[in-house]
Order: sequence, then structure tokens, then C-alpha cells
Amino acid sequence: MAFGILLLDKPSGPTSHDLVQIVRRGTGEKKVGHAGTLDPLATGLLVVCLGAATRLSNYVRDKSKRYRARVRLGQTTNTYDADGDLTATNSAIPDRQAVETALVHFRGVIQQRPPIYSALKRGGKKAYELARAGELLELEPRPAEIFSLELSEWEAPDFTLDVTCAAGTYIRSLAHDLGQRLGCGAHLIGLRRLASGNFTVNQAVTVDELQKSFATQDWLRHLRRADEALPDWPAVHLAAEAVRQILHGQPIPLEDAERADDRVRAYDSAGEFIAVLRADKQNNKWHPDIVLVAPKLNL
Repeated sequence: MAFGILLLDKPSGPTSHDLVQIVRRGTGEKKVGHAGTLDPLATGLLVVCLGAATRLSNYVRDKSKRYRARVRLGQTTNTYDADGDLTATNSAIPDRQAVETALVHFRGVIQQRPPIYSALKRGGKKAYELARAGELLELEPRPAEIFSLELSEWEAPDFTLDVTCAAGTYIRSLAHDLGQRLGCGAHLIGLRRLASGNFTVNQAVTVDELQKSFATQDWLRHLRRADEALPDWPAVHLAAEAVRQILHGQPIPLEDAERADDRVRAYDSAGEFIAVLRADKQNNKWHPDIVLVAPKLNL
């Protein structure tokens, strides 16, 4: 059974779910999921988890992201990007200095209203499904954090932003909100994800390359260890009895609660990544938060 992570360089056009389906068919693995959606327009790094590694998807999804975004001034769309319908135009394009000045207001923790054409759920249905059905939506603003935001290329009315942000930040909303602040409108015309956590797009395989490796049945060379997604978490190596307890969902003693991290990667004596442990400092216990391998019959 496949257990690990594939890094894909997504092309523009297909959805993230489309690529998950390609991986599912090519690997024969039923449990496949991505760790952070890219819109159809976007390209770049898509982290795909296979097998038991899908249980780590939420942790990987919560990592910071780095993007290169292409923005067009003077045009607003209903989706906040080039895939949508044009809703307003303005020929009064601000200069580069005006844009640089406006960017100051989008660094740090900001309030951001998600696009109505998004996968956020409302009443059990995805927002984009309701929007396409003609329902008028107004999603509530929510906090987003932008660590770095720089204008790197200027070719008015288009320009490029280099963005490093927390997970859950909508770059489409950033482009739209920037246009609103400038008073001319704007939308996203291109987006490339350069990094997610410690993974970068330079490590990724193209979809064409991956499909060729499916045909030659040597795709496992592209599979990365699941623990590569969590390099900043400490590792603990467990003796056989502790491994047995963890694999059966039982807690084990936590010797130094004051110095312990909230979560750690747990390995058996052979160096296999078996679980994520959560510290219960009040009761001096490690609890299995996620168990990645099945208990053996003799454990």
C-alpha cells in the first residue's frame, strides 16, 4: 500500500480534484487527497497525500504558502480572477507608487472577505454552487495573515506580487481588495504557488512526467516520505512496548511535560514513522493523535 507524498506542478486548467483523480487511477490507491486547493487558473505546487498520509493533510494544509501573483488593474470580475465575468472597468490606472503605498495596508493580519466563488460551505453547500445557482451571497470577512508582500514586476495595467502568507489566505481576494482600495478595480490574471511549508515547486514533478511513470510503473521514485511534511516537529523513537500501545490507541508516559512540544513525530525501532503524538501535559501522557500504520498481529 502506497504511503507518502507526491509533489505535483499543477498546470493551468484542471482542478485540484482532477489531479487527485489522476493520481488515484495511476497508483491504484483509493485514499488520495491534496493538502491545499489551487484554483483551475492557478499553477504550481500541489501537495498530494497517499494512503495513511492523507491523515496528515490538515497539518500540511496549515503550513504557510508562497505565491507569485499576476494582477490586472482597471477591471473587476465576479470571481475576482480571469475565469470570471467582467463586472466593471476603469481607465484611470494608478501609477506604481500608488500601488506600492496601498500594499502597506495588506501586510500583517488583515480582514479578508472570501470570494463567493469558493469552496467554502454555507448551509452544507459550497459557496460557488450557490453562486452559480443565482443565490446572492455575502461571506463574512475573516482574518488572514500576510507575512511578506512585494511588487516585483510592473507593466501597467499589469503587475506581479510576491506573496508569503498563512494558510487560508485568498490571493484572489487580495487582488480584488487592492483594486477596491485603489479605486480602479483589479483582478487576478495569473497565480503560481511556489512553496507550501518546506516543499517547493522546484521539487515537484509535472503531470506529464508523472503519467509517463505510471505507464512504466516506476512512479514510486516520485513518492516522498510522509514525515518530510513535518520537519519542524521533534521526533521521538519508541521501544517495542510503547509502539504496541500507540498502535492500539493507548497513551504512553510523558517524562518531561514542561519541556515537551505539543506534538511530535513518533518512530519505531526500525525508523518507521508510525504516529503523531499529542502531549497531555496535565496528566503526563503522550496520546496518539494520528496512527499511520496498522498494529501487527504480534503486537
